[in-house]
Amino acid sequence: MSETVAPAAPAATAPVIAESATARGRRARFALRGLQILLALFFAVASALPKLIAHSTAVDAFAELGWGNAGMYTIGALELAGAVALLVPVLQSVAAIALSGLMVGAFVVQMSAFEGENAATPLILIIPLALIAWARRGHNAELLRRVRRA
Repeated sequence: MSETVAPAAPAATAPVIAESATARGRRARFALRGLQILLALFFAVASALPKLIAHSTAVDAFAELGWGNAGMYTIGALELAGAVALLVPVLQSVAAIALSGLMVGAFVVQMSAFEGENAATPLILIIPLALIAWARRGHNAELLRRVRRA
């Protein structure tokens, strides 16, 4: 009698385990998408916008660096492009990598020109960007195929 009961238990739990894994995967994708939206908003509104509208704090910082308005507008445009690309499925991994590179540059500038005043911010942003780049890496092959076709 115990032989008939034992095989039924694993078979009954298998759909529950599969269903649980599917729900976890769905929640993870949803959380990752939410993170991408938050980062895109941060880069567009808090980082790129002050540079693109020539806010006095951005103008002063770039003048102190000696990069002037051209450098300020260039960095602002790159940040805005990265923010938009974080929301485009085929570009999201590449955008996260590009924004990580921009954050490495921001860290170096903060450490060398501004005595590390806000150096933690770029380092903190690299962590979720790296997570997005890794989690969405499957889209890189699709992007490469599209580029080769064009």
